[in-house]
Amino acid sequence: MRFLVFGAAGAQGGAVARRLAESGYEVRGLTRTGKVPEGVTPFRGDLGDAGRVKAAFTGVTHASMVLPLVFEAETVAAFTRNVIEGARAAGVRRLVFNTGNRLPDGETGVAAFDTRRAAVRALRESGLPVVVLRPALYLENLLAPGVLGSPLPESHPGVGVLGAPLPENHPGDGVLRYPLPADLPVAWLGHAGLGALTVAALTGDGLAESVVDAGGPAAVTGPELAAAFGLRYEEQDVAVFEAGLARAVGAATAAEVAATYRWIASAAPAALFGPGPSLGVTLMTPAAWAAAL
Repeated sequence: MRFLVFGAAGAQGGAVARRLAESGYEVRGLTRTGKVPEGVTPFRGDLGDAGRVKAAFTGVTHASMVLPLVFEAETVAAFTRNVIEGARAAGVRRLVFNTGNRLPDGETGVAAFDTRRAAVRALRESGLPVVVLRPALYLENLLAPGVLGSPLPESHPGVGVLGAPLPENHPGDGVLRYPLPADLPVAWLGHAGLGALTVAALTGDGLAESVVDAGGPAAVTGPELAAAFGLRYEEQDVAVFEAGLARAVGAATAAEVAATYRWIASAAPAALFGPGPSLGVTLMTPAAWAAAL
């Protein structure tokens, strides 16, 4: 088996590429920067370049796909089409598409949801052996500036999940702030768990043509999550969350991400973020993840 990982320089794709390489597989990482985890062969390219995407698939048997933080419908459709054409030409035996989030059942008017639903539809209609992996929220999101209301350990690099440095005035008031209703249960998932689940979805038997909801071992409410860090929970205003995110990824992208949290707050989808099948992987609880920081 020879693997192609899209977004291998990013947090999600990097976790997959790292897990594959550590497992001894031959891994090629498509990246615009050429930076990939140790043991991964870099392949410079962009999802918008059909020729480079097709070339990246040369000799590949399995592929892991995740889309960048782009939410323009035509652009996402073109990215998806390029992957489909490249995978078909290579005759891939399995393609795992990580949607980046759980997807509501119907159209929402939220581009971050609806463009991924369209990508899933195109992939499943392509005839390719596709596994759709729909992760719950990532524990690494909690490392964004201003979320954890207590200083991180001195040994921690002190950067948010998107690379933004934690501010010097990072609050030490014992509060975990996140833009989710306190009573919404979420099966929080770490990037390492995502990597392991993706590898299991790529290599496991009987999974082709399936949809897998990826999540941690149990769903916890906001107060239960905060307790894992020795903190209390406070629902963060989405506008405050958006303003902090904008400093890391830009205003337009932050607005689209924030729209998903506004939809969640209004729809109160109690069952959307529950745990999924473990696929034989041992997943960390929030308390274990917090202890490992």
